[in-house]
Amino acid sequence: MSEAASAQVTLANSTALIPSLGPLLHEWLPRQRWFAGKGRAITAFSLVSATEILPVDGSDDSTPGLLHLLVRVHQPTMPAQPPVDCYQLLLGVRSVLPQHLAPAAIGRVPDGPLAGLAVYDGLHDARLASLLLERLRTPGRLGDVRFDRGAQPIPEDLPPRVLDTEQSNSSLVYGNAYILKIFRRVFPGTNPDLELPLALSREGCGRVPAPVAWFEAATPERLTLGVLQPFLRGAQDGWQLALRALTTGHDFLAEARALGRATAEVHTALAAALPTPVLRRSQTDELAAAMVERLEAAAHAVPELVPYVPGLRTAFDAVAALGHRGRSWAAQRVHGDLHLGQALRGTDGFWSLIDFEGEPSRPLPERRSPQPPVRDVAGMLRSFDYAARSHRPWKPEWAARCRDAYCDGYAEAAGTDPRAEPELLRAHETDKAVYEVLYEARHRPDWLPVPMAAIHRLASASASAG
Repeated sequence: MSEAASAQVTLANSTALIPSLGPLLHEWLPRQRWFAGKGRAITAFSLVSATEILPVDGSDDSTPGLLHLLVRVHQPTMPAQPPVDCYQLLLGVRSVLPQHLAPAAIGRVPDGPLAGLAVYDGLHDARLASLLLERLRTPGRLGDVRFDRGAQPIPEDLPPRVLDTEQSNSSLVYGNAYILKIFRRVFPGTNPDLELPLALSREGCGRVPAPVAWFEAATPERLTLGVLQPFLRGAQDGWQLALRALTTGHDFLAEARALGRATAEVHTALAAALPTPVLRRSQTDELAAAMVERLEAAAHAVPELVPYVPGLRTAFDAVAALGHRGRSWAAQRVHGDLHLGQALRGTDGFWSLIDFEGEPSRPLPERRSPQPPVRDVAGMLRSFDYAARSHRPWKPEWAARCRDAYCDGYAEAAGTDPRAEPELLRAHETDKAVYEVLYEARHRPDWLPVPMAAIHRLASASASAG
Protein backbone atom coordinates (compact mmCIF):
# COMPACT_ATOMS: atom_id res chain seq x y z
CA MET A 1 0.00 0.00 0.00
CA SER A 2 1.28 3.50 -0.75
CA GLU A 3 2.55 5.82 1.96
CA ALA A 4 -0.38 8.14 1.31
CA ALA A 5 -2.85 5.38 2.20
CA SER A 6 -0.95 3.97 5.15
CA ALA A 7 -2.60 6.17 7.77
CA GLN A 8 -5.58 8.46 8.23
CA VAL A 9 -6.02 10.62 5.16
CA THR A 10 -6.38 14.40 5.49
CA LEU A 11 -8.38 15.95 2.66
CA ALA A 12 -8.98 19.51 3.80
CA ASN A 13 -8.13 21.96 1.01
CA SER A 14 -6.39 19.22 -0.93
CA THR A 15 -5.67 20.48 -4.41
CA ALA A 16 -4.70 16.98 -5.55
CA LEU A 17 -8.02 15.30 -4.72
CA ILE A 18 -10.03 16.12 -7.84
CA PRO A 19 -7.16 15.58 -10.32
CA SER A 20 -6.68 12.11 -8.83
CA LEU A 21 -10.40 11.28 -8.90
CA GLY A 22 -11.06 12.90 -12.28
CA PRO A 23 -10.32 9.89 -14.53
CA LEU A 24 -12.58 7.67 -12.43
CA LEU A 25 -15.44 10.21 -12.33
CA HIS A 26 -15.09 10.80 -16.06
CA GLU A 27 -16.03 7.16 -16.67
CA TRP A 28 -18.51 6.68 -13.81
CA LEU A 29 -20.64 9.85 -13.83
CA PRO A 30 -22.13 9.56 -17.35
CA ARG A 31 -23.41 6.05 -16.49
CA GLN A 32 -25.52 7.32 -13.57
CA ARG A 33 -29.23 7.80 -14.20
CA TRP A 34 -29.19 11.12 -12.33
CA PHE A 35 -26.39 12.66 -14.41
CA ALA A 36 -27.98 15.43 -16.49
CA GLY A 37 -25.11 15.98 -18.92
CA LYS A 38 -25.44 12.81 -20.99
CA GLY A 39 -24.34 13.17 -24.59
CA ARG A 40 -21.92 16.02 -23.83
CA ALA A 41 -18.21 15.64 -23.25
CA ILE A 42 -16.85 16.35 -19.77
CA THR A 43 -14.00 18.83 -20.12
CA ALA A 44 -13.04 19.39 -16.47
CA PHE A 45 -13.94 18.95 -12.81
CA SER A 46 -13.58 21.53 -10.05
CA LEU A 47 -14.00 21.04 -6.31
CA VAL A 48 -16.56 23.10 -4.39
CA SER A 49 -16.12 21.36 -1.04
CA ALA A 50 -14.82 18.14 0.52
CA THR A 51 -15.98 16.93 3.93
CA GLU A 52 -15.01 13.72 5.71
CA ILE A 53 -18.26 12.57 7.31
CA LEU A 54 -16.36 9.50 8.47
CA PRO A 55 -12.57 9.92 8.35
CA VAL A 56 -10.73 7.81 5.81
CA ASP A 57 -8.25 5.38 7.41
CA GLY A 58 -6.35 3.49 4.77
CA SER A 59 -4.60 1.27 7.33
CA ASP A 60 -7.77 -0.58 8.43
CA ASP A 61 -9.21 -3.00 5.87
CA SER A 62 -12.52 -3.32 7.75
CA THR A 63 -13.26 0.36 8.34
CA PRO A 64 -14.79 2.45 5.53
CA GLY A 65 -14.52 6.20 5.21
CA LEU A 66 -17.30 8.45 3.92
CA LEU A 67 -16.30 11.44 1.84
CA HIS A 68 -18.85 14.11 0.92
CA LEU A 69 -17.97 16.03 -2.23
CA LEU A 70 -19.57 18.87 -4.13
CA VAL A 71 -18.06 18.83 -7.60
CA ARG A 72 -18.62 21.12 -10.57
CA VAL A 73 -18.72 19.30 -13.89
CA HIS A 74 -17.68 21.42 -16.87
CA GLN A 75 -19.16 20.59 -20.28
CA PRO A 76 -19.54 22.32 -23.67
CA THR A 77 -22.42 24.77 -23.77
CA MET A 78 -25.57 23.70 -25.62
CA PRO A 79 -28.96 25.46 -26.00
CA ALA A 80 -30.96 25.31 -22.73
CA GLN A 81 -28.05 23.48 -21.01
CA PRO A 82 -25.68 25.11 -18.50
CA PRO A 83 -21.93 24.78 -19.11
CA VAL A 84 -21.35 23.84 -15.45
CA ASP A 85 -23.46 21.68 -13.12
CA CYS A 86 -22.75 20.99 -9.47
CA TYR A 87 -23.19 17.40 -8.24
CA GLN A 88 -23.27 15.90 -4.78
CA LEU A 89 -21.20 12.74 -4.35
CA LEU A 90 -21.07 10.52 -1.27
CA LEU A 91 -18.03 8.35 -1.79
CA GLY A 92 -17.23 5.34 0.30
CA VAL A 93 -13.50 4.70 0.67
CA ARG A 94 -11.93 1.35 1.60
CA SER A 95 -8.57 -0.30 1.19
CA VAL A 96 -10.34 -3.50 0.11
CA LEU A 97 -13.82 -3.47 -1.41
CA PRO A 98 -16.03 -6.36 -0.20
CA GLN A 99 -17.66 -8.48 -2.90
CA HIS A 100 -21.19 -7.34 -2.05
CA LEU A 101 -20.18 -3.72 -2.81
CA ALA A 102 -18.62 -4.54 -6.18
CA PRO A 103 -21.66 -3.22 -8.14
CA ALA A 104 -21.18 0.18 -6.45
CA ALA A 105 -17.48 0.40 -7.35
CA ILE A 106 -16.13 3.56 -8.97
CA GLY A 107 -12.50 2.45 -9.09
CA ARG A 108 -9.13 2.40 -7.35
CA VAL A 109 -7.42 5.79 -7.07
CA PRO A 110 -3.98 5.75 -8.72
CA ASP A 111 -2.44 8.76 -6.95
CA GLY A 112 -3.15 11.76 -4.75
CA PRO A 113 -4.42 11.73 -1.14
CA LEU A 114 -6.48 8.55 -1.74
CA ALA A 115 -3.76 6.71 -3.65
CA GLY A 116 -4.23 2.94 -3.61
CA LEU A 117 -7.72 3.09 -2.05
CA ALA A 118 -10.99 1.91 -3.60
CA VAL A 119 -13.82 4.43 -3.93
CA TYR A 120 -17.48 3.54 -4.47
CA ASP A 121 -21.02 4.90 -4.17
CA GLY A 122 -21.30 5.08 -0.39
CA LEU A 123 -25.10 4.95 -0.33
CA HIS A 124 -24.91 1.20 -1.08
CA ASP A 125 -22.86 0.57 2.06
CA ALA A 126 -25.30 -0.10 4.92
CA ARG A 127 -22.76 1.08 7.49
CA LEU A 128 -22.29 4.44 5.76
CA ALA A 129 -26.01 4.86 5.00
CA SER A 130 -26.74 4.30 8.71
CA LEU A 131 -24.15 6.95 9.57
CA LEU A 132 -26.07 9.50 7.47
CA LEU A 133 -29.22 8.87 9.50
CA GLU A 134 -27.22 9.20 12.73
CA ARG A 135 -25.91 12.58 11.59
CA LEU A 136 -29.49 13.69 10.92
CA ARG A 137 -30.51 12.57 14.42
CA THR A 138 -27.91 14.89 15.96
CA PRO A 139 -28.03 18.32 14.29
CA GLY A 140 -24.87 20.32 13.82
CA ARG A 141 -22.19 21.27 11.35
CA LEU A 142 -19.47 19.01 10.02
CA GLY A 143 -17.05 20.75 7.70
CA ASP A 144 -19.11 22.38 4.96
CA VAL A 145 -22.21 20.25 5.69
CA ARG A 146 -24.90 21.33 8.15
CA PHE A 147 -27.45 18.82 9.51
CA ASP A 148 -30.81 20.00 10.88
CA ARG A 149 -34.09 18.45 12.02
CA GLY A 150 -37.54 19.26 13.30
CA ALA A 151 -39.02 18.46 16.69
CA GLN A 152 -39.95 14.86 15.88
CA PRO A 153 -37.50 12.33 17.38
CA ILE A 154 -35.84 9.90 14.97
CA PRO A 155 -35.40 6.29 16.18
CA GLU A 156 -32.01 4.59 16.12
CA ASP A 157 -30.88 1.48 14.28
CA LEU A 158 -33.26 1.59 11.32
CA PRO A 159 -31.85 -0.68 8.56
CA PRO A 160 -31.22 1.23 5.29
CA ARG A 161 -31.86 0.19 1.71
CA VAL A 162 -31.38 2.03 -1.55
CA LEU A 163 -34.56 2.75 -3.50
CA ASP A 164 -33.89 1.80 -7.10
CA THR A 165 -36.75 3.72 -8.73
CA GLU A 166 -35.21 7.21 -8.49
CA GLN A 167 -33.85 8.87 -11.62
CA SER A 168 -32.83 12.48 -11.03
CA ASN A 169 -31.98 11.85 -7.36
CA SER A 170 -31.11 8.99 -5.01
CA SER A 171 -33.17 7.78 -2.05
CA LEU A 172 -32.57 5.65 1.03
CA VAL A 173 -35.41 4.00 2.95
CA TYR A 174 -34.81 3.43 6.65
CA GLY A 175 -36.76 0.62 8.26
CA ASN A 176 -39.84 1.37 6.12
CA ALA A 177 -40.30 4.37 8.43
CA TYR A 178 -38.43 7.18 6.65
CA ILE A 179 -37.16 8.02 3.20
CA LEU A 180 -34.09 10.21 2.66
CA LYS A 181 -34.02 11.91 -0.73
CA ILE A 182 -30.49 12.93 -1.71
CA PHE A 183 -30.30 15.58 -4.41
CA ARG A 184 -27.55 14.72 -6.85
CA ARG A 185 -27.59 17.83 -9.05
CA VAL A 186 -27.71 20.77 -6.66
CA PHE A 187 -28.44 24.46 -7.19
CA PRO A 188 -27.92 27.64 -5.14
CA GLY A 189 -30.94 28.34 -2.98
CA THR A 190 -33.39 26.29 -0.95
CA ASN A 191 -34.79 23.35 -2.91
CA PRO A 192 -38.61 23.56 -3.21
CA ASP A 193 -38.80 19.93 -2.05
CA LEU A 194 -37.72 21.20 1.38
CA GLU A 195 -39.23 24.67 1.29
CA LEU A 196 -42.78 23.78 0.24
CA PRO A 197 -43.37 20.73 2.47
CA LEU A 198 -42.13 22.79 5.44
CA ALA A 199 -44.58 25.57 4.54
CA LEU A 200 -47.43 23.08 4.11
CA SER A 201 -46.60 21.50 7.46
CA ARG A 202 -46.87 24.89 9.16
CA GLU A 203 -50.32 25.28 7.58
CA GLY A 204 -51.40 21.89 8.91
CA CYS A 205 -51.84 20.38 5.43
CA GLY A 206 -51.65 16.60 5.78
CA ARG A 207 -51.53 15.91 2.04
CA VAL A 208 -47.72 16.16 1.93
CA PRO A 209 -45.32 14.25 4.23
CA ALA A 210 -43.62 16.81 6.49
CA PRO A 211 -39.80 16.96 6.52
CA VAL A 212 -38.33 15.32 9.62
CA ALA A 213 -34.70 16.33 9.03
CA TRP A 214 -32.53 17.74 6.27
CA PHE A 215 -28.96 18.67 5.44
CA GLU A 216 -27.48 21.55 3.48
CA ALA A 217 -24.13 22.88 2.32
CA ALA A 218 -22.68 25.74 4.33
CA THR A 219 -20.67 27.00 1.37
CA PRO A 220 -21.02 30.67 0.33
CA GLU A 221 -24.05 29.56 -1.69
CA ARG A 222 -26.75 27.74 0.26
CA LEU A 223 -27.41 24.32 -1.27
CA THR A 224 -30.11 21.88 -0.17
CA LEU A 225 -28.52 18.42 -0.15
CA GLY A 226 -31.13 16.02 1.24
CA VAL A 227 -34.51 15.74 2.98
CA LEU A 228 -35.75 13.02 5.36
CA GLN A 229 -39.53 12.44 5.35
CA PRO A 230 -41.93 9.76 6.59
CA PHE A 231 -42.07 6.76 4.24
CA LEU A 232 -45.65 6.04 3.19
CA ARG A 233 -45.48 2.30 3.61
CA GLY A 234 -47.96 0.36 1.53
CA ALA A 235 -48.91 3.41 -0.57
CA GLN A 236 -49.26 2.98 -4.33
CA ASP A 237 -48.59 5.66 -6.90
CA GLY A 238 -51.34 6.94 -9.16
CA TRP A 239 -49.58 5.81 -12.33
CA GLN A 240 -49.59 2.14 -11.34
CA LEU A 241 -53.17 2.37 -10.08
CA ALA A 242 -54.29 3.98 -13.36
CA LEU A 243 -52.58 1.32 -15.47
CA ARG A 244 -54.16 -1.41 -13.36
CA ALA A 245 -57.60 0.14 -13.87
CA LEU A 246 -57.02 0.23 -17.63
CA THR A 247 -55.82 -3.37 -17.69
CA THR A 248 -58.76 -4.69 -15.67
CA GLY A 249 -61.34 -2.60 -17.51
CA HIS A 250 -62.32 -0.55 -14.45
CA ASP A 251 -62.89 3.17 -14.49
CA PHE A 252 -60.70 5.53 -12.47
CA LEU A 253 -63.24 8.25 -11.89
CA ALA A 254 -63.50 8.10 -8.08
CA GLU A 255 -59.72 8.12 -7.77
CA ALA A 256 -59.38 10.99 -10.27
CA ARG A 257 -61.99 13.05 -8.43
CA ALA A 258 -60.31 12.42 -5.06
CA LEU A 259 -56.94 13.32 -6.57
CA GLY A 260 -58.42 16.59 -7.85
CA ARG A 261 -59.60 17.42 -4.33
CA ALA A 262 -56.17 16.61 -2.90
CA THR A 263 -54.48 18.90 -5.44
CA ALA A 264 -56.86 21.74 -4.61
CA GLU A 265 -56.23 21.33 -0.86
CA VAL A 266 -52.49 21.58 -1.41
CA HIS A 267 -52.91 24.66 -3.60
CA THR A 268 -55.14 26.30 -1.00
CA ALA A 269 -52.59 25.66 1.75
CA LEU A 270 -49.70 26.96 -0.38
CA ALA A 271 -51.65 30.12 -1.16
CA ALA A 272 -52.21 30.65 2.56
CA ALA A 273 -48.58 30.01 3.48
CA LEU A 274 -46.70 31.95 0.79
CA PRO A 275 -47.13 35.14 -1.29
CA THR A 276 -49.75 35.20 -4.05
CA PRO A 277 -48.88 37.90 -6.59
CA VAL A 278 -51.10 38.85 -9.51
CA LEU A 279 -49.93 38.34 -13.09
CA ARG A 280 -50.75 41.50 -14.99
CA ARG A 281 -49.91 42.57 -18.54
CA SER A 282 -46.11 42.58 -18.29
CA GLN A 283 -45.94 39.29 -16.38
CA THR A 284 -48.44 37.71 -18.78
CA ASP A 285 -46.30 38.81 -21.72
CA GLU A 286 -43.27 37.20 -20.06
CA LEU A 287 -45.21 33.99 -19.42
CA ALA A 288 -46.39 33.71 -23.03
CA ALA A 289 -42.98 34.68 -24.44
CA ALA A 290 -41.25 31.96 -22.39
CA MET A 291 -43.71 29.39 -23.73
CA VAL A 292 -43.08 30.53 -27.31
CA GLU A 293 -39.34 30.33 -26.74
CA ARG A 294 -39.60 26.77 -25.44
CA LEU A 295 -41.80 25.84 -28.42
CA GLU A 296 -39.29 27.21 -30.94
CA ALA A 297 -36.36 25.49 -29.20
CA ALA A 298 -38.22 22.18 -29.17
CA ALA A 299 -39.19 22.50 -32.85
CA HIS A 300 -35.54 23.15 -33.70
CA ALA A 301 -34.57 19.91 -31.94
CA VAL A 302 -37.55 17.75 -33.04
CA PRO A 303 -38.51 18.18 -36.72
CA GLU A 304 -41.81 16.33 -36.23
CA LEU A 305 -43.02 19.33 -34.25
CA VAL A 306 -42.42 21.94 -36.95
CA PRO A 307 -45.75 21.62 -38.86
CA TYR A 308 -47.70 22.19 -35.66
CA VAL A 309 -45.87 25.33 -34.48
CA PRO A 310 -48.33 27.89 -35.91
CA GLY A 311 -51.35 26.16 -34.38
CA LEU A 312 -49.65 25.64 -31.02
CA ARG A 313 -48.45 29.21 -30.83
CA THR A 314 -52.01 30.53 -30.99
CA ALA A 315 -52.56 29.10 -27.48
CA PHE A 316 -49.78 31.30 -26.12
CA ASP A 317 -50.80 34.32 -28.18
CA ALA A 318 -54.33 34.04 -26.77
CA VAL A 319 -53.04 34.40 -23.21
CA ALA A 320 -50.89 37.41 -24.15
CA ALA A 321 -53.87 39.02 -25.92
CA LEU A 322 -56.04 38.65 -22.83
CA GLY A 323 -53.31 40.30 -20.76
CA HIS A 324 -53.26 43.22 -23.19
CA ARG A 325 -57.02 43.59 -22.73
CA GLY A 326 -56.55 43.93 -18.96
CA ARG A 327 -57.04 40.32 -17.86
CA SER A 328 -54.98 39.27 -14.85
CA TRP A 329 -54.46 35.96 -13.07
CA ALA A 330 -53.56 34.97 -9.54
CA ALA A 331 -50.23 33.22 -9.13
CA GLN A 332 -48.79 31.22 -6.25
CA ARG A 333 -46.25 28.53 -5.45
CA VAL A 334 -47.18 25.22 -7.07
CA HIS A 335 -45.89 21.67 -7.30
CA GLY A 336 -44.35 22.33 -10.71
CA ASP A 337 -44.14 18.77 -12.06
CA LEU A 338 -47.40 17.15 -11.05
CA HIS A 339 -48.37 13.84 -12.63
CA LEU A 340 -49.81 10.49 -11.55
CA GLY A 341 -46.42 9.21 -10.43
CA GLN A 342 -46.15 12.07 -7.92
CA ALA A 343 -49.37 11.08 -6.15
CA LEU A 344 -49.55 8.24 -3.62
CA ARG A 345 -52.74 6.59 -2.39
CA GLY A 346 -52.47 5.06 1.06
CA THR A 347 -54.05 1.81 2.17
CA ASP A 348 -56.89 3.92 3.60
CA GLY A 349 -57.53 5.56 0.22
CA PHE A 350 -55.99 8.90 1.27
CA TRP A 351 -54.05 10.68 -1.48
CA SER A 352 -50.71 12.40 -0.79
CA LEU A 353 -48.52 14.45 -3.12
CA ILE A 354 -44.72 14.10 -3.17
CA ASP A 355 -41.61 15.42 -4.97
CA PHE A 356 -42.04 19.19 -4.93
CA GLU A 357 -38.74 20.12 -6.57
CA GLY A 358 -40.40 20.86 -9.93
CA GLU A 359 -38.96 19.98 -13.33
CA PRO A 360 -35.24 19.38 -12.62
CA SER A 361 -34.26 20.64 -16.08
CA ARG A 362 -35.54 24.14 -15.32
CA PRO A 363 -33.46 26.71 -13.37
CA LEU A 364 -34.15 26.81 -9.62
CA PRO A 365 -35.28 30.48 -9.60
CA GLU A 366 -37.90 29.60 -12.21
CA ARG A 367 -39.05 26.58 -10.20
CA ARG A 368 -39.39 28.75 -7.09
CA SER A 369 -41.36 31.52 -8.82
CA PRO A 370 -45.14 31.82 -8.35
CA GLN A 371 -47.17 30.28 -11.17
CA PRO A 372 -50.85 30.01 -12.06
CA PRO A 373 -52.26 26.91 -10.27
CA VAL A 374 -53.51 25.56 -13.60
CA ARG A 375 -49.91 24.62 -14.37
CA ASP A 376 -50.25 21.68 -11.97
CA VAL A 377 -53.71 20.87 -13.28
CA ALA A 378 -52.37 20.76 -16.84
CA GLY A 379 -49.60 18.38 -15.77
CA MET A 380 -52.09 15.94 -14.28
CA LEU A 381 -54.38 16.16 -17.30
CA ARG A 382 -51.44 15.24 -19.51
CA SER A 383 -50.69 12.30 -17.21
CA PHE A 384 -54.14 10.83 -17.77
CA ASP A 385 -53.47 11.01 -21.50
CA TYR A 386 -50.16 9.22 -21.01
CA ALA A 387 -51.82 6.42 -19.07
CA ALA A 388 -54.52 5.95 -21.70
CA ARG A 389 -51.99 5.91 -24.54
CA SER A 390 -49.81 3.33 -22.79
CA HIS A 391 -52.67 0.82 -22.97
CA ARG A 392 -53.54 -1.22 -26.05
CA PRO A 393 -55.96 -0.49 -27.53
CA TRP A 394 -55.71 3.23 -26.88
CA LYS A 395 -58.64 4.52 -24.80
CA PRO A 396 -58.93 8.29 -25.29
CA GLU A 397 -62.43 8.29 -23.81
CA TRP A 398 -61.01 6.86 -20.55
CA ALA A 399 -58.61 9.79 -20.34
CA ALA A 400 -61.34 12.31 -21.15
CA ARG A 401 -63.58 11.03 -18.35
CA CYS A 402 -60.70 11.04 -15.88
CA ARG A 403 -59.74 14.58 -16.85
CA ASP A 404 -63.30 15.79 -16.22
CA ALA A 405 -63.52 13.91 -12.91
CA TYR A 406 -60.22 15.39 -11.77
CA CYS A 407 -61.37 18.93 -12.60
CA ASP A 408 -64.71 18.27 -10.89
CA GLY A 409 -62.91 17.20 -7.71
CA TYR A 410 -60.61 20.20 -7.89
CA ALA A 411 -63.56 22.57 -8.28
CA GLU A 412 -65.37 21.00 -5.31
CA ALA A 413 -62.42 21.64 -2.98
CA ALA A 414 -61.10 24.92 -4.40
CA GLY A 415 -64.36 26.63 -5.22
CA THR A 416 -63.00 27.51 -8.67
CA ASP A 417 -63.04 25.30 -11.75
CA PRO A 418 -59.78 25.27 -13.76
CA ARG A 419 -61.87 24.80 -16.90
CA ALA A 420 -63.31 28.29 -16.31
CA GLU A 421 -60.02 29.72 -17.64
CA PRO A 422 -59.79 27.77 -20.91
CA GLU A 423 -57.14 29.96 -22.55
CA LEU A 424 -54.75 29.71 -19.61
CA LEU A 425 -55.35 25.98 -19.14
CA ARG A 426 -54.88 25.30 -22.87
CA ALA A 427 -51.62 27.27 -22.91
CA HIS A 428 -50.18 25.35 -19.97
CA GLU A 429 -51.27 22.01 -21.36
CA THR A 430 -49.69 22.91 -24.68
CA ASP A 431 -46.48 23.99 -22.97
CA LYS A 432 -46.37 20.69 -21.09
CA ALA A 433 -46.94 18.65 -24.26
CA VAL A 434 -44.09 20.52 -25.98
CA TYR A 435 -41.80 19.67 -23.06
CA GLU A 436 -42.87 16.03 -23.35
CA VAL A 437 -42.05 15.93 -27.06
CA LEU A 438 -38.54 17.17 -26.41
CA TYR A 439 -38.03 14.76 -23.51
CA GLU A 440 -39.27 11.70 -25.39
CA ALA A 441 -37.28 12.53 -28.51
CA ARG A 442 -34.11 12.68 -26.42
CA HIS A 443 -34.68 9.84 -23.99
CA ARG A 444 -37.50 7.51 -25.17
CA PRO A 445 -38.09 7.82 -28.92
CA ASP A 446 -40.57 4.94 -28.85
CA TRP A 447 -42.82 7.10 -26.64
CA LEU A 448 -42.79 10.11 -28.96
CA PRO A 449 -46.21 9.26 -30.48
CA VAL A 450 -47.82 9.78 -27.06
CA PRO A 451 -47.19 13.54 -26.76
CA MET A 452 -47.43 13.97 -30.55
CA ALA A 453 -51.06 12.80 -30.39
CA ALA A 454 -51.70 15.58 -27.87
CA ILE A 455 -49.80 18.06 -30.03
CA HIS A 456 -52.12 17.27 -32.94
CA ARG A 457 -55.20 17.71 -30.75
CA LEU A 458 -53.97 20.91 -29.07
CA ALA A 459 -52.80 22.52 -32.30
CA SER A 460 -56.18 21.90 -33.90
CA ALA A 461 -58.07 23.17 -30.81
CA SER A 462 -55.87 26.27 -30.50
CA ALA A 463 -56.28 27.11 -34.18
CA SER A 464 -60.06 26.73 -33.89
CA ALA A 465 -60.18 28.86 -30.75
CA GLY A 466 -57.99 31.47 -32.41
